[in-house]
Amino acid sequence: MKVILKETIESLGIIGSEVVVARGYARNYLLPQGKAIMATPENRNKMAQERVKIDLQIAKERSTAEELAKRIGDVVCQVSVKVSEEGTLYGSVQVRDIINSLKDMEITVDKRQILLKDPIKELGSFKVPVRLYQDVEPKISIEVIAD
Repeated sequence: MKVILKETIESLGIIGSEVVVARGYARNYLLPQGKAIMATPENRNKMAQERVKIDLQIAKERSTAEELAKRIGDVVCQVSVKVSEEGTLYGSVQVRDIINSLKDMEITVDKRQILLKDPIKELGSFKVPVRLYQDVEPKISIEVIAD
């Protein structure tokens, strides 16, 4: 089923783009939530007329993401964890720990934006990418220190 996105959705595309999705996804989620409209000739014409407004919104989203990327690129995120006498962690550093540490520095990031493949299970310094926008992926420095 073809739909036109009314807002940027990470897994689908940017605002104003026409995408093909499963019928159930469109019928049960995208259309009722107002995140998309059916791709009919009328709606295509309507979106073409609103294209200027859409381009401005895309530019605004990108500039906001780039500003946040500059702030995040300079940040060193320290996460303190409990360790045993041998130096092994009693658990691991996960996305929520990183988000809490960033929140202490007054930086708000959604948990889906942090691209931590596996939890961190050792002390040290690590680089973790953060996807703020399609092509904007700064890496934040995370230092795991003993508590």
